[in-house]
Amino acid sequence: CSHLCALIAAMHEVKTRDMETPGNRLLDEQIADAFDWWRDAGVDGVLADEAMQWLSREEEDNAGPEQGRLPSPVEPAKPQPPPAAPAFDPGTWPPELEHFAEWWLNDPKLVTGGLHGRIVPRGPKQAALMVLIPQPEAEDSDILLSGPQGRVLSGFLAAAGIAPDSVYLASVLPGHMPMPDWDRIASEGLGQLAAHHVSLVKPDRLLCFGSSILPLLGHDPANSPADFRELNHEGRTVPLMAARDLAALVERPRWRAALWQRWLDWTA
Repeated sequence: CSHLCALIAAMHEVKTRDMETPGNRLLDEQIADAFDWWRDAGVDGVLADEAMQWLSREEEDNAGPEQGRLPSPVEPAKPQPPPAAPAFDPGTWPPELEHFAEWWLNDPKLVTGGLHGRIVPRGPKQAALMVLIPQPEAEDSDILLSGPQGRVLSGFLAAAGIAPDSVYLASVLPGHMPMPDWDRIASEGLGQLAAHHVSLVKPDRLLCFGSSILPLLGHDPANSPADFRELNHEGRTVPLMAARDLAALVERPRWRAALWQRWLDWTA
């Protein structure tokens, strides 16, 4: 901008000098055209590269927000988490596995907002293996894991040489929910209920499908799921293996091979 101002000033000086000298009409016209060009470009004032101090230091110190000083930025209020629902009263939970299925179907406090009906767990007490999943499949109506996820699990159990009637199948949620809020579910006490369910079954091993289950059982999400190898609850320790969600295994056969290798290492 300073170079442009100098150019304009020089041209103005030349124009003033030459207008007093006869016979320089061509030069006058060129200079006038140049001025017109810069005027059309929007240059109609003196510009400078350096900022100008509009207020004195004293006036600036005394100036309020309306007089030139920008107000301090206001930090937006942090959103407050929704209040947690009251947790279940563990004293009302079934003390024996024989009464768990009926309670699971009929207890009015066991409400999670799912659109599907409740599906009861199935299998024997003191099972060789307990399989815990986040929720029933969308296709389940009367039997837990009766859809594509169940078929993947059945193939896995057959390859492992495990009889289906020796496996206890259970879910954290009583019914299928499209998009579960697992933080909310944890605040409702369903993680403690799942651990209580395991203590009633008393399985030899526990296989958990889905990373959403592990924090409910006390695993620190900052640690690797592979480090969560046992569940300690009500004075009993159960060997635990964490695996990917069955829905993911349906879509990615390569992950089934990784599950199989981990299973072999776990049961060796």
